[in-house]
Amino acid sequence: MSLQTLTHEARLYSVEQIRDIETRALAHQGEVTLMQKAGQAAAGLAIKIGAIKQDPLLILAGPGNNGGDAYEAGNQLSRQGYKVVCIMCGELENYSQDAQAALQRAKNAGLEFVELDALLHGPQQNWSMVIDGLFGIGLKRAPEADIARLIEFVNQLAAELAIPVLAIDVPSGLNADTGQPASTSSAVIQASHTITYIANKIGLHTASGKDYAGHVTVNKLDISENFFPECHCHLNERTSLLHALAPRQQNSHKGSFGDVAILGGAKGMAGAAILAARAAQYSGAGRIYCGMLAEAPAYDSLHPEIMFRKIGEIALTNTTVVIGPGLGTSTSAYGLLTGAILTAKALIIDADALNLIAADTKLQAMLSNRNNSCILTPHPLEAARLLNKKVADIQSNRLQAAQALARQFNAVVILKGSGSVICHPDGDLLINTTGNPALASGGTGDVLAGIAGALLAQACSSIDAARIATWVHGHAADALVARGTGPIGLTASELLPEIRSIINQLVYQTKACH
Repeated sequence: MSLQTLTHEARLYSVEQIRDIETRALAHQGEVTLMQKAGQAAAGLAIKIGAIKQDPLLILAGPGNNGGDAYEAGNQLSRQGYKVVCIMCGELENYSQDAQAALQRAKNAGLEFVELDALLHGPQQNWSMVIDGLFGIGLKRAPEADIARLIEFVNQLAAELAIPVLAIDVPSGLNADTGQPASTSSAVIQASHTITYIANKIGLHTASGKDYAGHVTVNKLDISENFFPECHCHLNERTSLLHALAPRQQNSHKGSFGDVAILGGAKGMAGAAILAARAAQYSGAGRIYCGMLAEAPAYDSLHPEIMFRKIGEIALTNTTVVIGPGLGTSTSAYGLLTGAILTAKALIIDADALNLIAADTKLQAMLSNRNNSCILTPHPLEAARLLNKKVADIQSNRLQAAQALARQFNAVVILKGSGSVICHPDGDLLINTTGNPALASGGTGDVLAGIAGALLAQACSSIDAARIATWVHGHAADALVARGTGPIGLTASELLPEIRSIINQLVYQTKACH
């Protein structure tokens, strides 16, 4: 996958890569150390997001370099007239040389140090802000004992008093690679803001990471670009999509924008297929056919443009096929899926079609041997079935799961969920930046499949269709929620006009600016 990196913030690195960059950069740091730069950046952001001088700031300083960063932040804030109180949660002899120097500067600056017990059991203060410097990217196990109680205390305090919590690098207790807590019962700092250093971290943007990290700011610490390796994981954001779709020529007709066939709609599940068909219509496909396993309606009264056909009457050879919405797992569904895999020009596989593949090795082999465009759109349970794993295994490392699926089936994969993961068969990854809990309702997945099908029909590559569809789908929900529709009770059908508007904005407002 070739993807232009438009911003440093959009590039995502693993903990191992960050460690390597940091090690090389440390050997070339000047008089102002990386730790001092990190502290200055955190202090600056703390002031920007609302630290006030009337009430003290509470700094949680852990046992590693994350604690050193926190001391440096406290030192900078104290110099600017803020009252700073520190909880020291590490042993001095375990600190690095830079962290020991940071601690000494903090003491020299007059920061107040209090014992953990005094904080947990003493009278409650009106804190201006909490700065979390307990654990950084090196966390190996769940916070325990007093530290776990401290995290729970801070989360409760921040919620009750509505005060900001600024996490340094990553919220303490969160795995920076996976976006999951260090264990199922682990305490994690609930940050309103996170300042992350050197480069952006994968775990801040997928799985539970988005719930804990809040608003993420990236600070490169002035490290030279020469120290950064080639990046194979990016944020899927608007700026990378601006030139992916071309404006339509005046000399166009419906055949210019492709045919989409939606195959599904078993008895009692016609709505899923109709939703996918409507989404393809709103996303710009030239003609939409809907083939139902159950008896098809004569037409869609809301969108009579959609053409209904008996399931065997749709030619698949020159058609983009979306198969799975409301498909069921009957023998007829199996036969339909087999034909689609073998003959469809381009293919989106969703819902029950994925379950049929998961249960049959012949279908798996057939899909792996396809040479034409193919996109799989599993949610975590469907991904678990396809990989013969548990849902917890998928969620514990969503990127690895997406890569395994893309590699096994030679297809672009959209692993849905918070921070949906998009993976090319070559292993390159995107993490989507849009979407919210409004999408956690029936039918929204059918809409996503329909959008992707329409984009494939309009000659997008599989990876472009997947990344545009995922971003647009999530952004539609974000826009509706911002205007007061949802997140509770937002329906899949309500997304459709918003999707049309966003796609047109991507194409025409972008071109108007150039």
